[in-house]
Amino acid sequence: MNRILVTGGAGFLGSHLCDRLIKDGHDVLCVDNFFTGSKTNIAHLIGSPYFELMRHDVTFPLYVEVDQIYNLACPASPVHYQYDPVQTTKTSVHGAINMLGLAKRVKARIFQASTSEVYGDPVVHPQVESYWGNVNPIGLRSCYDEGKRCAETLFFDYFRQHNLDIKVARIFNTYGPRMHPNDGRVVSNFIVQALKGDDITLYGDGSQTRSFCYVDDLIEGFVRLMNTEPGFTGPINLGNPGEFSMRELAEKIMLLTASKSKLVFMPLPEDDPKQRQPDITLAKSKLDWTPAVALEDGLKETIAYFRILLNA
Repeated sequence: MNRILVTGGAGFLGSHLCDRLIKDGHDVLCVDNFFTGSKTNIAHLIGSPYFELMRHDVTFPLYVEVDQIYNLACPASPVHYQYDPVQTTKTSVHGAINMLGLAKRVKARIFQASTSEVYGDPVVHPQVESYWGNVNPIGLRSCYDEGKRCAETLFFDYFRQHNLDIKVARIFNTYGPRMHPNDGRVVSNFIVQALKGDDITLYGDGSQTRSFCYVDDLIEGFVRLMNTEPGFTGPINLGNPGEFSMRELAEKIMLLTASKSKLVFMPLPEDDPKQRQPDITLAKSKLDWTPAVALEDGLKETIAYFRILLNA
């Protein structure tokens, strides 16, 4: 049994990770400030002798005794991270500094939930870990993109300077139950609009592409990366290489929900990437990891969750 800290543990990904770690027999400390996280995501774990919940903001230091740290704390959708962009950058940068400081003090292994957004609007496709990215440092998305890039810098400087045991994952679009219904992400947007019978909003001509990984597959990748040998740091891409246009996704969701919604087209947001697809060669070879859940199967689970949430 490891004592494991999960920051952002009441969020979409964090709550699924807490589930997995408890199931694997670990003692979990879930830390969240509940800006985007929700107690309902982890309510079923309260009462377990191996689960503890703490309200805390990672921009302030934390003093606990743990063996491993998963640093997931940060709003991850444009709606939320653009609400308070200064705080978003602080969460990525100060949060990384505080968690790295904690890991150094207690000699814990530490995992950073980075993002495919470090690649920006990529000119290399699919994206490989060696690609440095094409990021606007002063745009509306920069608080998140550059915050996560700076966090990676800090992780690797702690690795080089203090020999800290780090693991860095670059997460591509992930979906599944417990997504926030108003987070502005494309899967939750489309499902909510389809279930309500509202127009489904496509930006540009709907030809821009994304790759969608079901949450259970991603969490499996997290755990496998965390348990690699010391010295293997990443960064490593975790995502599903299956690539779909926004229009294809909207039409698939309309079919699965039997929705009468109509497609409407809006101007493309600033700095919105036109393509996003992970090269997971490294994850396959190093983690023996490949996503197993097909998009249609994952969407059915996610739609079922939102039907209950919306009483639709």
